[in-house]
Amino acid sequence: MKINSSFLGSQGSGPEDNSDGSRYSEVKDAMFRNAYYLDWGTKGDPPLPTYEVTLGRVIRGILPGALPWLFKQAAKRAVDSNADLRWGENQQGFRRLLHPNGICLFGRWEIDAESEYSGYFEQGSNALIVARYSTCCTETRRGFTRSLSLVGKLFPTTFPDHPEPLRTANFYTQEDIGGTNTVYINEAELRNAPDVTPWRRGLALPILLLSGIVFKVVDREPAIRQLHTIAELGKPEGESTRAPKFMRLTVSQDQPYIRGDDIDFRDEILEQLYDRGNSNPSGRKLVFNIEVTDDGVRHGFLKQRWQFRGWKHIGRIEFTEAVASYNADFVVHFPHPKWRTDRNDPKTQLRPTR
Repeated sequence: MKINSSFLGSQGSGPEDNSDGSRYSEVKDAMFRNAYYLDWGTKGDPPLPTYEVTLGRVIRGILPGALPWLFKQAAKRAVDSNADLRWGENQQGFRRLLHPNGICLFGRWEIDAESEYSGYFEQGSNALIVARYSTCCTETRRGFTRSLSLVGKLFPTTFPDHPEPLRTANFYTQEDIGGTNTVYINEAELRNAPDVTPWRRGLALPILLLSGIVFKVVDREPAIRQLHTIAELGKPEGESTRAPKFMRLTVSQDQPYIRGDDIDFRDEILEQLYDRGNSNPSGRKLVFNIEVTDDGVRHGFLKQRWQFRGWKHIGRIEFTEAVASYNADFVVHFPHPKWRTDRNDPKTQLRPTR
């Protein structure tokens, strides 16, 4: 693999906030525009760049007089903005403070089982999806404590070159927010309501606590992301929203395991989809199961554990392409669904929609 020396300059064009919608092809092209490599997996490659998560950045974002790009503003931006791409004033995007290291994936969202829910949770729903797989902290390699996460945005179409901008629906799923020792992505259980084991963060515990406080101020729940945006995507006007309370994503049992020590999760995902030294997709897929339930109970305060019953498999996500790039780390944006006291009633939303 040859490192693309141009990736440090975003070299993209686009609106500061494309909150009126975007095109799937526009988002995908932006992610591939400045990949960290030319042909992934060439022998002798340097490792993918790793951006640090530091307590200093978080503290400076909370203290009075903090610079506008730091944490408190980043938290508000994540909740308030509906943009899919955020280029920033200098077309360089924004530095993520909590999940800076990730990889973007592209494919299809498909609901193929009977479902009681609305929108793109209904049986027969098919959508294009752009997702970002990331880890909470600086560490990206297996064998170390980390918290893997998959966030996604659904485009209500199956045509990659759709001409009109479309509003997307976004979701957030993650492992235990405090961290786990999951070895393979195949073993990760990603939920919109993850467990929390704070002390697993070790020296990074203050970052977890401070970020939880700020997100609770900005949006009611720091550790749960509701699913109503998907349940309202494409829903006929006048039809009631019926959103599941919980969603779980797990890798299909048929997916192969990528063996090796100290492997970066981004390389693990790329090897699922590409042959080394070849930038063309291999034709292989990375498949996630979609399961939902409304039956879950949370226990604990700082240490939080969920107990669920009645998980139902309703569909799958099939990824066929992926890229690790500057724009995947700095420009693509996944808006947090705004908290509602009643997830099915837009009138109970706590913060206004831009």
